[in-house]
Amino acid sequence: MDLKVAPESRLPWIRIFLLTLAALAIHGYHLGVEDGEIYIPAARKLLHPDFYPYATEFFASHERLSLFAPILAWTARLTHLSLDWTFFLWYMATLFLTLVACWMLAAISFRRMRARWCAVLVITTILAMPATNTGLLLMDPYLTARSFSTPLTLFALIALARRRYGFAVLITIATAAIHPQMAAYLVFLGVVLGCIDRFQWAAPDAPAAGMFLIATPAGFKLAAAQGAYREALYSRDFYFLSTWTWYHWLGLLAPLAILFWFARGGVRETTPEFARLSLALIPFGAVSILAGAAIASTHRLDMFARLQPLRCFHLITFVFMLFFAGMLGEYLAEKRAWVIPALCVPLAAGMFLVARATYPVSPHIEWPGRATSANAWVNTLFWIRRNTPCDAIFAVDSGYFLSPDVDVHGFRALSERSSLADYYKDGGVVAIFPRLAEEWKQMSSATAGLNHFSVPDFVRLAHEYPVTWTVIHGSAPAGMDCPYQQNGYAVCRIPDAPGLAAPHAEEEKQ
Repeated sequence: MDLKVAPESRLPWIRIFLLTLAALAIHGYHLGVEDGEIYIPAARKLLHPDFYPYATEFFASHERLSLFAPILAWTARLTHLSLDWTFFLWYMATLFLTLVACWMLAAISFRRMRARWCAVLVITTILAMPATNTGLLLMDPYLTARSFSTPLTLFALIALARRRYGFAVLITIATAAIHPQMAAYLVFLGVVLGCIDRFQWAAPDAPAAGMFLIATPAGFKLAAAQGAYREALYSRDFYFLSTWTWYHWLGLLAPLAILFWFARGGVRETTPEFARLSLALIPFGAVSILAGAAIASTHRLDMFARLQPLRCFHLITFVFMLFFAGMLGEYLAEKRAWVIPALCVPLAAGMFLVARATYPVSPHIEWPGRATSANAWVNTLFWIRRNTPCDAIFAVDSGYFLSPDVDVHGFRALSERSSLADYYKDGGVVAIFPRLAEEWKQMSSATAGLNHFSVPDFVRLAHEYPVTWTVIHGSAPAGMDCPYQQNGYAVCRIPDAPGLAAPHAEEEKQ
């Protein structure tokens, strides 16, 4: 099961480690942002069962389908590290493994070292670029299940390219245990490769295209989405090709066109694996576009939109960019060694600036174990973690996630406390799990505009839901007991909250 193709393909471990540090410096690291709000609380809950006593379904729905949270909790128990350090070290490990996989894929695709190094160096600089309009980056600057599935998928692709099918099956099983959706795309690509091997240029047939519809859970039916679920589903506009702009379409079609040239043997000093993978990615992408177009063509297929067939382009974009960069190294860097740094340095600088603009009020690298942050919202969540009971249940404005001051840092992930559902990030969970739609809508509506609530509004909310505390962005209304008021945020006990036990209140005053 050795995937190496020649002695010169041996892994340059030290140089890849240095590239991992370079990737961290370029793209940064952020705890609990974006989808981290879904994945991180599940690991915290496994390690500390007393955490998150309420509304756990908005992250447990994902946790039940993945070994991501158990792996992190088990690691923290074994190493006696804090979870924040566990998250960071696993992020670095998966980043390193991704670059290892990139080197291995470059090694089986290009014969010359300059092409291989150009491919890996360019990928290092652009890891945080979006995969067209799929809602995914090639590699997130934070830890989620995709951090594991991305290198695993690349390793499986390498095994498939080398026809090490037993190894590919094992890696696919491991991927499915962590991220079933990404594993489904990998299985589909394996089917396409099998068709190509058997029929050469023939595209996969209709049964292969139907991979997206096989063995789907209950709830997939021919019916238009209704009510709260329709609202959540259509808030994810990238699910539907009908909402994509011309430049999004360019991100779909241009890579496939260039891959067609690659597949015809248009790049010198490449291997048969390079042409074979380039060819396989064309029908793989074409079928995903057809599936996406079919879903967007009628509301009767709304319930199938959450299968997200267009996310196949995460893998397509990743491999295409690696191949394209290797091709540039092969042609442009011959007798001109300065070309590769001249290409990579501006890319790295540009991606660094993009990373800073994406998280403008947060440190570029949010190191674990820090007590404070330049981000006032994060400081507020750290205070809540240290100074409120672990069974506290918070009410937060349901629109908080898109506030510029928040930098998309999730409340649950950083505070380690329960909260009512927010509109945006929990709405993404609802788009995948429709059964949560009504609960999500009721909770998010109940806290809409919370930053402007009066004391009677908070009392009413506390009698409707078991909330005991609140975070207010702005000034707290008179009469609220707010032990934390700094930098525009107030953390307050909700008066007359039935769930606010007196011992807790006394404990916090000490």
